[in-house]
Order: sequence, then structure tokens, then C-alpha cells
Amino acid sequence: MTRYKIIVNPVADRGGGERAIPAIKSLLDKHQLDYDLVRTERPWHAAALAEEAAAAGYGCVVAAGGDGTANEALNGLMRARLAGKGASALGVLCVGRGNDLAYGMGIPADLEAGVEALAGGRRRLVDVGRVAGGLYPDGRYFGNGVGIGFDTVVGFVAAKMTHLSGFPLYLVAALKTLFLYYKAPLVTIECDFCPEPLTQTALMISIMNGRRMGGGFMMAPQAEPDDGLFDLCIARQVSRTRVLALMPHFMRGTQATQEPIRAGRAGRVIVTAIQGALPAHADGETLCVDGQRLELDLLACQIEVIAARQEAA
Repeated sequence: MTRYKIIVNPVADRGGGERAIPAIKSLLDKHQLDYDLVRTERPWHAAALAEEAAAAGYGCVVAAGGDGTANEALNGLMRARLAGKGASALGVLCVGRGNDLAYGMGIPADLEAGVEALAGGRRRLVDVGRVAGGLYPDGRYFGNGVGIGFDTVVGFVAAKMTHLSGFPLYLVAALKTLFLYYKAPLVTIECDFCPEPLTQTALMISIMNGRRMGGGFMMAPQAEPDDGLFDLCIARQVSRTRVLALMPHFMRGTQATQEPIRAGRAGRVIVTAIQGALPAHADGETLCVDGQRLELDLLACQIEVIAARQEAA
């Protein structure tokens, strides 16, 4: 029987993680799953707990929180796997704000459906991204995507807002960011689909393994986390009015039809600031506020994820 290590971030969604624990335990007991539950106590604690659980032989490590908790657990499992300590699967129970990593992996947002997915045990072998630079010169892993520029500042603004949650939070933060972050850096982008480095002012660069950021912005609507390639969405600098006009396209995933947007697929990407700096995040976690160079690689078929049925993804 699979043993589950449930790692709960009690402060996810402003305390929603702690409030969800009784329901999580009840649902796990209902499905007669063999589990231990532990709370995180500090930043990066989920990574350490996940690495320890893999080394201890747990078949599945479950991150109960938001994207940050899932990202930390993913990093811990990758460290354990690459060190030969263990190869646990990753599960996610969505009790955070964005839950974009789970969405991209086909994991349901509803807590009861999430536990049913764990009990069903359908596994999907997925790719994992690795980014080096900024606060992580030795690299950090990610499951959903890296954002550079506008959407990163949106995340900074959203983190300071306390009266909203989910997609409405990020939508309002995006509107506020229009007036805070406007001048895009001049960057060089090197990637597989560009025969020559692309140099331009880039308002936003999304390098995706999953499909969505900010709880509802479809940065890469056709992306699959097991196809061996990143999906890129690059937006050059445009006016505030044009950004407003583009937002509905990002919600529908039709932005690639618009002239300021360039899309493509690549296994390796290097972004370098020529003028200005790179604010960037990985799965919503800050990589840098004023970085100068980020190198990203797609690592194919790295880890198993406990996912929902394909048609429910």
C-alpha cells in the first residue's frame, strides 16, 4: 500500500491551509489512505520535508497549499531523486490562491476531488524545468513556469493585497501594475526556435511547462507538461491601452493571434538584460527583483505526479 506524506502549509491563502486540515484528514480517512501529516514552519521547509520523505520511502509526497508549497515539494523530490535517495511521486491538494501548477498537471482544484485523485493513483510522468540565476545561481526547479517582467511585478503587487483571492486578486493586481511597471527592459533571448538571438524590449516573457499563471491567465493554452519542450509567450513593450486590450486574449488563451506577441517552443532558453533588469519568478516564487541573466533548461520525464483523469484535467 502506498504511504503518503502530507505536507501542509498552514499559512497558505491567509490561513486557509490550517483551516483545511480537518477536512483533509477526514477525506484521507474516508479513502482509507495510509498517511502522515506535517505542517511547514518556515520558508523552504516543504522542500526539506519532501526530500526526507522520499529518502524514508514514502510512495507519494503531497503538497497541501498553493503554488509555492508545491514548488518547494517538487524541489525536495528532485534533490532526493538526483541524489539517489528515493523517487516519490508528487501529489497536490489545492488550498492556496493560484494553484496554477496543479492546473497544468491535471490535478483538480476541489479538495474532495483532489483526495479522490490521490486514492485513484493515476500517475503521469512529467517534465521539470530548471532555472539558474538571480537568487539561485545553482538552480531552482519548477513545474509550471517562469515569468519575467510584467507578470512577476503583478505577483509582487498581489502579495501586498489582503482583500481578494484567486483570479480576481491577480486581475486587480495586473491593473495596478500597469501604472507601476511600464518601461520594459531591453533583453536578448536565446532559444531553440530563434536561429539568431532575439533582441527587443520585452514587457513580459513567460516560459511555460504548464498552461496558466495568475489563476486565470492562459500563457500557454496548448502546453503539455510531458512533451519535452517549454512553450514561450513573449510580449514586446506596448502602450497601457494596448495592454488592457490584450488582457482578454490572455484570459482566453488567444494572445498568439495578436501582433505584439511572439510564441514558440524550446528546450533551452537564456534571457539576458541589456538595459534595465529582470524581475522574475518560478511557480510564483521570487527568483530575482533585478536579475541580469537567467538560464532555463527543460528536463524531460523527471517525476511522477498523481493526477486526475485526463478528461477532468
